[in-house]
Amino acid sequence: MAPHSNAVLQFPVRHAPNIVNKRVPLRLKNADYRSREYLTEQEVEQLIAAAGRVGRHGHRDATLILLSYRHGLRVTELVSLRWDQVDLKQGLMHVNRLKHGNPSVHPIRGPELRALRRLQRDYPMMPYVFSSERKAPLTPDAIRKIVGRAGKEAKLPFSVHPHMLRHACGYKLAQAGQDTRAIQHYLGHKNIQHTVRYTQLSPERFKSFWKD
Repeated sequence: MAPHSNAVLQFPVRHAPNIVNKRVPLRLKNADYRSREYLTEQEVEQLIAAAGRVGRHGHRDATLILLSYRHGLRVTELVSLRWDQVDLKQGLMHVNRLKHGNPSVHPIRGPELRALRRLQRDYPMMPYVFSSERKAPLTPDAIRKIVGRAGKEAKLPFSVHPHMLRHACGYKLAQAGQDTRAIQHYLGHKNIQHTVRYTQLSPERFKSFWKD
């Protein structure tokens, strides 16, 4: 080959490093790990209690599960939540939705207010609501580990991941008979079809089917 040729050298795949005789494990479908992709209200309560008694940051971990559930937060929305989005005096939280979702302002109820006030005392002068010991925001991977560990501690019969809390929020609101359009705005869905899945799961619409 000429010394100044622009031809690209190509090597057989078998010469590539670190992949000889190695296999990448395939991830199974969600249905192979669990029978459903949401948590019930009781299971969320078990998860919060379990997170609160594990590790040195139990209150922080329990609070992030509570907020994720109450406000249907995605992992990325949770880790990017800043204190300047939270108004503890008025009991309001500005929620910035990702994936081109619609932002909204949510009321913060008593249990959340108490948990957030304590969290602010435990982690003073932090820009992010959920921070690590290094004063940096928690990473999405850290959130997944926290939730997964709490699921094991709570002895739930299936593996748990953070997005199940967002689904749990939608399911809870639909089961309570909340308006589908209001749920859509609360969760920040652009398309209402993403919200309808929760009303389809709600047993409330079937309650009048049998009268005995």
